[in-house]
Amino acid sequence: MYIIVGLGNPEEKYLKTFHNMGYIAAGDVAAKLGVKFKKKECESYVAEAYIGGKKVIVARPVTYMNASGRAVKQLLAKYKCTCENLVVLYDDYDIPKGSVRIRPSGSAGTHNGMRSVIAETGTQNFARIRIGIRDPEVNIPIINYVLSEVKKSDYELFISACGRAADAAIALAGGQKIENVMTGFNG
Repeated sequence: MYIIVGLGNPEEKYLKTFHNMGYIAAGDVAAKLGVKFKKKECESYVAEAYIGGKKVIVARPVTYMNASGRAVKQLLAKYKCTCENLVVLYDDYDIPKGSVRIRPSGSAGTHNGMRSVIAETGTQNFARIRIGIRDPEVNIPIINYVLSEVKKSDYELFISACGRAADAAIALAGGQKIENVMTGFNG
């Protein structure tokens, strides 16, 4: 079993912000697997799917970004899943906009949502798929930037990045080795 979690903020006013790239990518995972977010449990909207006979939970926490770890911890407990089979999708200010980077583990960097996930799970050892959002032409504080809406001129770039991130999450949940997924999707 795998749990795929897309980090974001639940209110509609945040829907098209940079900080909701994980939510968008999780929506893409659900759409590609032909499922919808039908349940609300563990402080998350949840969709259930199967890949190769294995159950996959796709979740969007409603805890707001900075408390995302609370929902992740509850999901892991409810589904008796270890961090070995956890994939977290999220925006990353530290990498260029539109790029996708997969890592098997690591620190939270500048991301408060990831700090929360690491603190609540007690480990950095879980797969993460980062969607780059940094625009070198924009010079405003990070908090203002991540909560701002994606420019219309960049919209297609981010839709494409979220789709690639979703494909990478599906590949991991389908049993592909992380090294192969990294080779196929990083960049």
